[in-house]
Amino acid sequence: MLNVGDPVDPFTLTAHDETKVQWKDLRGHPVVFFFYPKANTPGCTKEACAFRDLDGEFASRGVKIYGVSADSLKRQQNFASKYDLTMPLLSDPDHVILKPWGVWGEKKLYGKVYEGIIRSTFLFDQHGVLRHVWPKVKVKGHADDVLRRVDDLFGPA
Repeated sequence: MLNVGDPVDPFTLTAHDETKVQWKDLRGHPVVFFFYPKANTPGCTKEACAFRDLDGEFASRGVKIYGVSADSLKRQQNFASKYDLTMPLLSDPDHVILKPWGVWGEKKLYGKVYEGIIRSTFLFDQHGVLRHVWPKVKVKGHADDVLRRVDDLFGPA
């Protein structure tokens, strides 16, 4: 998994609205990437909606939020539409950042071992420097925790 201070290789991913998101274009403001296993599942829906509900708080601090999963573009589009999600949802079926960032790995569910997304969140500063990592996220209260960390690092709005 990426650690605080680690560099990030350039990437381009497509958001649910079909815009291209490039790493090099994300400078000038703090950025949060939250990784979720599968769109339209209960935990992922709660997490995405919690970030959506705090959109104004993050925006007032100049923070851009991106959700990322391995879901297809179509599934991301349906997820965003169904829940009025305000942040870009990036589709990464080829694991362009999932593997290098260390969020694709072994998981266990009901005794079965499989590979998938490890729910994680990354906070970068306005220069693209990784400032905080939340590995193995628990959904309840997570978006609030991210907002508190933003305030700790960059000051409140």
